[in-house]
Amino acid sequence: MDKPPLITETKTLKLELPPEGLKLEHGGVLPEVEIAYETCGRLSEARDNVVFICHALTGDAHVAGMYAGEDKPTGWWSNMVRPGGGIDTDRYFVVCANILGGCKGTTGPASTNPATGRPYGSAFPEITVGDIVDVHKRFLEQLGFQRIYAVLGGSFGGMQAAEFGVRFPGFSEKCVLVATGPSLTTQALAFDIVGREAILNDPNWRGGDYYDGERPNAGLAQARKLAHITYLSNEMMKEKFGRRLRALPKDSLEQLTSAFKEQFEVESYLAHQGRKFTARFDANSYIRITEAMDYYDLAAGFKTLTDSVARSTSRTLIVALSGDWLFLPRQSEALARAFHAAKKEVSYFCIPAEAGHDAFLTHIDQLVGVLGDFLTMKPVPPDAPLPEEKLKDYAKLIDMMPRDIRSVLDLACSDGSLLARIAARHPGVSCTGIDINCGVLSRVMRAGHDAILADIDEGLKIVPNNTFDCAVLSESLQVMKHPDKVLDELLRVAPVGLVSFPNFGLWKVRLGLLFRGRMPKTKRLPHTWYNTPNIHLCTVRDFFDLCREKNIETESVAYLATHAFSKLLIAIGLKNFGASRVLVKIRRKPV
Repeated sequence: MDKPPLITETKTLKLELPPEGLKLEHGGVLPEVEIAYETCGRLSEARDNVVFICHALTGDAHVAGMYAGEDKPTGWWSNMVRPGGGIDTDRYFVVCANILGGCKGTTGPASTNPATGRPYGSAFPEITVGDIVDVHKRFLEQLGFQRIYAVLGGSFGGMQAAEFGVRFPGFSEKCVLVATGPSLTTQALAFDIVGREAILNDPNWRGGDYYDGERPNAGLAQARKLAHITYLSNEMMKEKFGRRLRALPKDSLEQLTSAFKEQFEVESYLAHQGRKFTARFDANSYIRITEAMDYYDLAAGFKTLTDSVARSTSRTLIVALSGDWLFLPRQSEALARAFHAAKKEVSYFCIPAEAGHDAFLTHIDQLVGVLGDFLTMKPVPPDAPLPEEKLKDYAKLIDMMPRDIRSVLDLACSDGSLLARIAARHPGVSCTGIDINCGVLSRVMRAGHDAILADIDEGLKIVPNNTFDCAVLSESLQVMKHPDKVLDELLRVAPVGLVSFPNFGLWKVRLGLLFRGRMPKTKRLPHTWYNTPNIHLCTVRDFFDLCREKNIETESVAYLATHAFSKLLIAIGLKNFGASRVLVKIRRKPV
């Protein structure tokens, strides 16, 4: 049964500032600042469930629910922030505030300048992302929150959330960065520059002091249309509009002329977005906020991006969208790589999203699960029942792990059964899992482990060299398209590796081939030849040959068997004949 929608209201708070006012990073001063904000959910008795959401470029505080008198939710992320949602208002106290420089209740260019009694207009000072975040930090503290559970944002909101983590380490336990980057790409900058020029060249701009007359709506609409192009992927544009033409009304020459001006469906859509935008946004705010975004660089003031994120103490989730060409997935990868290089707790997901950048608002099925699992993640003791043979194999693998390690990476971690047992045996070890299945990996994250959504066959490009102390590949080598390259990557990201695989040299396999003339099926190789995921089966000798070719040292080997005859073969030295599975501890030989 669906729960009733949230009813919210916009509140305002006047910041308590020193007598000299709020000093901004570029030298400006604001004598007073008001914040418009909304909240939903219930604050816990311990006041430890606060989630602060940073809105995107032209968003506002109305993140969820609806106002009294409305008949449906109108919040810009109502599909995410709701009872039982990815950001569950039954669990969290959600706060969202309009940003400094905005036009939805927080002090901005359209606000009254106390010195003149008129709108600030052109006199409104330049602002930075640092100023925006500083104001929100002051706002949250004035509400009584010295520390919050999570800060998160998408797009420009993600930039703010990242700045929160770096500027105020320890303020937020968790941080979520969705469809964002450490700075804008050159192409994204170019779109913003052209958009601002459209406003500045509007005859009604008048240097930004237009509040007593016609507003520069034509220029603002053009800027919005240009920006909207970047929010949708080419595939989504093609699906929604293609090259289709609008049906032309023929009631009058005037209507026909107007329709001709918006003949393509995509043209009509953009014109509608432009008109709608001018009814709710201010051109001065657009100028100031886009400038703040354009000049922002998370690495500014540091030697590298890694040095910057090294200040953060928040456990961080980074989510990219595959079809996003405004904030490219490689920008999120750069962020994740920097967090890994700084030895921080970080998870990374690149979610399939053909719709483009706006998919984090509109196509959120997978995102709901990922955000929800990250926010609720906590260590869970292993409870999934496993066959005794599997439990013994896991115990042997854990026994072979190096002593005094601080981090482990499980490649192709599946449901996280091995990670759970590593964490149980080594409580202080940071465990990270990699898998290609988003749903399964998200649940691994929920169980308290960091996670990386990736196809191992395509490499581990977001993981720098020697990020982990040990890497594990348990019974998955044979399903890899390029086992040799996977081993290279495993020993690039960690100095020591543990690899287990089914042995195709087992006596049962050999006899099956010899007497039946068919591909064998065993307990470890249960699939028929035409639907098996095991595409690169090998024997013990094959694996050792590959290691010699790759200059990989096999430090120790465990030959595993369940059948009594197999154990006997191993005992008398016929290991390749008797082992049904093999566990090898490897490391790269010094050059």
